[in-house]
Amino acid sequence: MADKLTHIDDDGRAHMVDVADKKDSKRMARARGFVSLSAETLSAIAEGRAKKGDVLAVAELAGIMAAKKTAELIPLCHPLPLTRVKLVLTPQNDGIAVEAEVGCTGKTGVEMEALTAVSVACLTVYDMVKAMEKSARIGPIELVEKSGGKSGDFKRDAE
Repeated sequence: MADKLTHIDDDGRAHMVDVADKKDSKRMARARGFVSLSAETLSAIAEGRAKKGDVLAVAELAGIMAAKKTAELIPLCHPLPLTRVKLVLTPQNDGIAVEAEVGCTGKTGVEMEALTAVSVACLTVYDMVKAMEKSARIGPIELVEKSGGKSGDFKRDAE
């Protein structure tokens, strides 16, 4: 673990890390999340009966849009030239699994973009079904994998 937080300067103030001297490298990050839903709500989504429209398609687009706006939402994130954002929402017995994979070639990683994509996709599902299911729950949301850069690759152990 690092001795000091990278976003805190010597005076203890938050700052955006200078990445100007870092070399560009291919970066990738994958994150996942979950929205717990009842069988009745899942059935309504599958059958196209959700009053706000196609829940999965709208949530996928929302996640993609969110990944592209991460630097506007998270104060110390660098704006990145994303080359790929893929969102997959998969209905399961007890809810909807959400997975995002984000890529770029740049000086810093795309973990926050992947996590933001998943978070906003989950929030969008919640928003679209909240009228029909008051007990919907979001979580957990987590980073699953990242690669690129000199800090090394990360892959969460399979569960």
